[in-house]
Amino acid sequence: MKMSRSRIIIERDAIALAERAAERVVARARENTGEPAICLTGGSTPKRLYQLLAIPEWRNQLPWQRVHWFIGDDRFVPPDDELSNIGMALHAFLCDCAPPENIHAIPTDTASPDKAARAYEQTLREFQARHRTDGAPLFDLVLLGVGPDGHTASLFPGYPAASETQHWVAGIPTAHVAPFVPRVSLTLPCLAQCREMLLLASGHDKRAILSRVFAGEDLPAAHAQSTRGETWWMIDRAAAPDSGEA
Repeated sequence: MKMSRSRIIIERDAIALAERAAERVVARARENTGEPAICLTGGSTPKRLYQLLAIPEWRNQLPWQRVHWFIGDDRFVPPDDELSNIGMALHAFLCDCAPPENIHAIPTDTASPDKAARAYEQTLREFQARHRTDGAPLFDLVLLGVGPDGHTASLFPGYPAASETQHWVAGIPTAHVAPFVPRVSLTLPCLAQCREMLLLASGHDKRAILSRVFAGEDLPAAHAQSTRGETWWMIDRAAAPDSGEA
């Protein structure tokens, strides 16, 4: 693996991957005795993780009253739309487990993705000002995935948002891959403000893009790094490139 400052864990399958990821969520949430912040992501692999967090074995380990939940990106659709990332997380575990005031969704009911981005950036900066006065990272844990074109969150290769350095959140008017709906995404400088970044990928269809990312190709997912802590790639055997590819 040629990416700097990143490490890789290979689990036997998607179920084991979800269990290991659940361990990291619990560990990061519990070690912050103040108000921990977890940044969620969309996709089928995280969905398995979220479903685990809803069952008693895992649910009973989390300090729900203290944990704040954010989302790294979302489609510009209502939360009850099947395309909504936060909607998936709400259905999988948040509605049953987390206090509503601790769930910070991107406001997709605004006039445009850009306006939603500005509003969500304000939410993040206000949270930082209230709860990170000791200079601690914004997030305790950031969860991310990788798309078939190497995007992470909704930061697509060649798009201006992928190289944004000033704003924490960006509106994405057109997606590079399906579903072709507008998006709102945290930018790399914002995502980097974490104690731990965990990039999840499972399934054989991820192997080709992981080979490119691990080789250090200029793709958004290859540039996703924590600047305040650790960066881990957690993948299953089906997604793992052959040793000669990485």
